[in-house]
Amino acid sequence: MHKASKNQIIENNTLQVAIEALAKSIARWSEKGDQFETAIPGLAFWRREEPTRPISGMYEPCICLNAQGAKRVVLGDDALVYDAHHFLITSVDLPTVWQIIEASREKPCIGLVLKLDQREISQLMVDSNLPPPCPQQSSRGMATGEVTLPLLTAFGRLIDLLAEPKNIPILAPVIKREIFYRLLVSDQGTRLRQMASTGSQSQQISRAIQWLKNNYTQPLHIDALARQVNMSRSTFHHHFRAVTAMSPLQYQKWLRLNEARRLMLTEKQDAAAAAFQVGYESPSQFSREYSRMFGNSPLRDIMRLRQMAITLR
Repeated sequence: MHKASKNQIIENNTLQVAIEALAKSIARWSEKGDQFETAIPGLAFWRREEPTRPISGMYEPCICLNAQGAKRVVLGDDALVYDAHHFLITSVDLPTVWQIIEASREKPCIGLVLKLDQREISQLMVDSNLPPPCPQQSSRGMATGEVTLPLLTAFGRLIDLLAEPKNIPILAPVIKREIFYRLLVSDQGTRLRQMASTGSQSQQISRAIQWLKNNYTQPLHIDALARQVNMSRSTFHHHFRAVTAMSPLQYQKWLRLNEARRLMLTEKQDAAAAAFQVGYESPSQFSREYSRMFGNSPLRDIMRLRQMAITLR
């Protein structure tokens, strides 16, 4: 056997040992719930013991790791799968449909999510002599990357701090900084550099997304929003779709419909009241768009969700 082949086998085995160690560490802290925040700011774990149906949800800027099992995320027409050997990275707030596709009671889907700190990443770019970034295939705000041993060991040390809570305030920021550095020099580093660079198109789109999140109940005027982020209408449309896989109007619609769904489910509002509260002027238009997004009328969808909640108790 060639020396290169032997080295590759050793490297693969070492990586697999690190993955299994990370899975054990997360499992130790995630036995009591599906998903929960930890004592380390920005770090959360999840655990699912069976595959799930597709679920609508917003991904904030973060890195997600699956130490065991697999998850699929659909963004527009893109479907991304991440598992123990691939991380998912998101550079802006993106509406998605996600699904656990590999999980069982014997081998649950176990993973973590760490929120990205744009200020810390920007500071790293200023302070560090970073190597040139890898070429980026697209400007999409979500992608998968290869898990590396240094990244896994850094996450392992971060999780170990949960057993030493008094050390979290001092050491957690240091380890997070290392993780962000590892990401900046990874195959997805260009995506992060654009997110953190003042004046970049990615940051301009991020500002537009923030405005939409804060003002989704208001009428959407594309020209005004484009001017607000210093883009022409056509350039704004092009880059918004390139980053989010949807138009600004579709993004606003997702925000409105998901908030209306929450209002009906948790605050027991009727469809008309929820529609008006999120900015719709026509309950019939709301019902049509709701049915297209969730596959059922508002009434039937909420009844189904409540029945599911009863079944899971």
